[in-house]
Amino acid sequence: MKRVFAGNLPADTTERELSELFAGFGKVFSIKLAQDVFSGQCKGFGFIEMEGHEARAAIAGLNGKELRGKPLKVNEEKPRDNRRGGARRR
Repeated sequence: MKRVFAGNLPADTTERELSELFAGFGKVFSIKLAQDVFSGQCKGFGFIEMEGHEARAAIAGLNGKELRGKPLKVNEEKPRDNRRGGARRR
């Protein structure tokens, strides 16, 4: 199972729309869109879980493809750094 990052999504993107887009490459197990707490709109990115070979095919087929005029950024999710962000420097 691979987790795929999809970025540069339009603000009105829905999980259903993203599921239909990725389903062309294989079975989508889960989708999680980052949503604004107040408006409920997409923050421009989300994560999709698919089988490894299907995820790689989706990355190859969708990276750079336009969704309503915006080029998608699709790649394998990378682990986060353990660095502390936002700390003040003195």
